[in-house]
Amino acid sequence: MEKMAAVILAAGEGKRMKSKRPKVLHPVCGRPMLEHVIEAAKSICSEIIVVIGHKGEEIKSFFADAVSYVEQKEQLGTAHAVMQAKSLLPAEGTVLVLCGDTPLLTAETLQGLWQTFKDTQAAATILSARVPDPYGYGRIIRDALGNVQKIVEEKDAGSEERAVNEINTGTYIFAVNYLRRALSEVKNDNAQQEYYLTDCIALILQYGGKVTTHLLDDYRLALGVNDRLQLAQAQQIMQERINRQLMEAGVTIIDPQSTYIDAGVKVGQDTVIWPQTLLRGKTYIGEGCVLGPNTEITDCRIGNGVVIRHSVATGCVLEDDVTVGPFAHLRPHTELKTGVKIGDFVEIKKSSLGRGSKVAHLAYIGDAQIGQDVNIGAGAIVVNYDGQNKHQTTIRDNAFIGCNSNLVAPVKIGKGAFIAAGSTITRDVPDGALAIERGQQVNKEGLASRFLQKKVAKNDESRQEKE
Repeated sequence: MEKMAAVILAAGEGKRMKSKRPKVLHPVCGRPMLEHVIEAAKSICSEIIVVIGHKGEEIKSFFADAVSYVEQKEQLGTAHAVMQAKSLLPAEGTVLVLCGDTPLLTAETLQGLWQTFKDTQAAATILSARVPDPYGYGRIIRDALGNVQKIVEEKDAGSEERAVNEINTGTYIFAVNYLRRALSEVKNDNAQQEYYLTDCIALILQYGGKVTTHLLDDYRLALGVNDRLQLAQAQQIMQERINRQLMEAGVTIIDPQSTYIDAGVKVGQDTVIWPQTLLRGKTYIGEGCVLGPNTEITDCRIGNGVVIRHSVATGCVLEDDVTVGPFAHLRPHTELKTGVKIGDFVEIKKSSLGRGSKVAHLAYIGDAQIGQDVNIGAGAIVVNYDGQNKHQTTIRDNAFIGCNSNLVAPVKIGKGAFIAAGSTITRDVPDGALAIERGQQVNKEGLASRFLQKKVAKNDESRQEKE
């Protein structure tokens, strides 16, 4: 492939977003807008140059050395922004110029733009689109033979030109020699006193260079995000794309309009996703799973045949045939081996459960290493925090933890050990041992009625006050 550099314009303040965050760092389907643009550009470009300005340090902090940066200290137009990257442009080859707030542009779109540039042997190729309402956009004006004649901005267009619905999307490929010459000669003799990249197109035509267009099949892909409304529109369009691609690959999504899946999430065939399910971040879902409804999964790796209902999982690894929920919370660094069952109102944090182990309901497990075929009863608590430090609990294979037990870490429960219900365990339990730790039960004959009578009398007094 011929050497091509991408110049991504990301210096604008984005005032209409009304945000402390740089506009291009606002997420669409889980990734900053600028990241979507960078990933698309990488499909045809060997070098990515980002023009930063407003809060540029935040952009640099996010992307680090994944791209190169130049700074546009004053916002003096799109051509001025590209001028800042002049020293980094290749001596020969081509330059892709695009905006950092156009997250819907795909690798396929840019590859098509590049192919048109090559096939037409152009000096510049413009990504264009036909839109129902072209108001506010620069129009592509052609001569009688259909050749590009100029780009006219809305404020400069006559009535006939305003009727043209083919617009400039702000994405271009230039032959670098033509671009360098145009950048050195472009003027700012306009009302805004800014240097416009569209004027570079006019100069290239004057030089005798050929200017062509590549027409978008779906004009929505050129959507630039300038406010929260357009951000929501971009989110919706991209979510439709992600969900459609997954369904075409063999995933069942019961209600795509109420299912939210981030870009980059992988889902295997024959998985069923119920409504109000969120799959976020770097999540991988295997085949034949059932997810949701009302489930949020973030940065998890999930095997085949897993069922998760009405639950939240973050930063976890679940092997095959695990069942979770309803109403479970799996916190980071949780690892569930094959066949583990986690039931309702169970919270697990930074713990590993071996094959076939069960925590059926109403339990908290934190900082624990649990072996195979362990049964943990209702109300069991791993007491991992002493107010200053977290401590480790180890439960070996085939142990049984009775209901309402407290395991006060650090503690080890041996293989095949049995913890009697209601026990508070503070010392290690050997293999095969029965551990019982309870206060002595005392029965006071005939005293129950005294307390019950007090309760009845109090209820009568309260009722009389209300009357």
